Amino acid sequence: MAKSNDSSIISVVHPVCCGIDVHKEKLSACLIKTEESGTEEVLIQEFQTFTDELIRLREWLIEHDCPVVAMESTGVYWQPVHNVIEGCFAVILVNARHVKKVPGRKTDISDSKWLAGLLRHGLLRGSFIPPREVREWRDLTRLRRKHTETLGDYKRRTQKLFESANIKIDSVASDLFGVTGRNLMKLLLSGKSKITESDVKKSMRGRIKNKEDELYRSAQGFFSEHHRFILSSLLQTVEMVENEIKRIDQRLRTLTSSHADLLERLQEVTGVAEVSSHAIVAEIGPTLETFPSSAAISSWAGVCPGNNESAGKRHSGRSPVHRNHLKTILVEVAWAAVKKKGSYYKEKFHRLKARRGSKRAIVAIAHKLLKCIYHIIKDGTRFKDLGEQFLTLRNKALALLQLKRKAHQLGYTLVPREQ
Repeated sequence: MAKSNDSSIISVVHPVCCGIDVHKEKLSACLIKTEESGTEEVLIQEFQTFTDELIRLREWLIEHDCPVVAMESTGVYWQPVHNVIEGCFAVILVNARHVKKVPGRKTDISDSKWLAGLLRHGLLRGSFIPPREVREWRDLTRLRRKHTETLGDYKRRTQKLFESANIKIDSVASDLFGVTGRNLMKLLLSGKSKITESDVKKSMRGRIKNKEDELYRSAQGFFSEHHRFILSSLLQTVEMVENEIKRIDQRLRTLTSSHADLLERLQEVTGVAEVSSHAIVAEIGPTLETFPSSAAISSWAGVCPGNNESAGKRHSGRSPVHRNHLKTILVEVAWAAVKKKGSYYKEKFHRLKARRGSKRAIVAIAHKLLKCIYHIIKDGTRFKDLGEQFLTLRNKALALLQLKRKAHQLGYTLVPREQ
């Protein structure tokens, strides 16, 4: 057999490719071209991040017939570049942790060379970049989440203000911002020198009507003009944020109207409501073309155990993915799912909690929910709860054996019940 002249260990996957090191005000691009003779041509250019300069970058890449580009996901600074080159080249967005360069001689140009070299040999793993439509949904759902957190913050500020004025409405009313609570806050803002029992009675709604005396006592305090001014400011902000959340919800319903059937099937899953169904689809998209299996999406979301083995010994299986928006959503959905009576997830959670603790158990439930959601989206199936008796019936023989042993230890004999 003739000996091959090619002694390279790592083969070239992309003969022409480009690595881009992106920053806020400029970027460095390294383009590597492999000739038929095997020689390499390295071209390096620096560009500003203004749109006209990015268009010049795109034309430079087209001029050299570059089919694929790699760049690090540096904050939001990669997005202007992606806006310009999207659709013209295959874009590989990589996690900076996965391509960390050996320290010592680090410059912007050497970073771009490093990226291009790794890309040339196919050693880069790209991040998930959803289509533009899904990215717009994602922006809206994440903004809605921020508004919800802000709303909760201002509601807590209101409760703190009432405590400082000896107003204890939230000690009687279960929701300070319910109908009764808001009516009482309007009453406090009215400027009346003294709140009477009849005023409180007119403000009451719902089941709290049998607590008229307690509610009247809770509204008595030292509510001055200073507190009135701050309460007015807080309530204006709360109302503004609530209106913004309503606008975002309406916008999401309009944009996702073509996927109404998918959203409806997702809302059949235990713990998933309208808001969480929109958030899930916005994070992973309505098709899941990028994820070949439920194991792949579980690993990406960080809800499955990690692999950490050395010398045949398994160490901590903590997932390396610490922050993922989908993981946060799934954990919230899981907490809602395990509270539903008669559900499979409630039974599974309590079994896992007894052995592994509540935090690990809830992540395991989130993992199971994600696998269920994957098949609903990918295969078009509908959700079916297995029921709380599923685990018991599946291990019926083992459960009977354990009961017989326990009865024998206590001095009893277990016999089947007559039909």
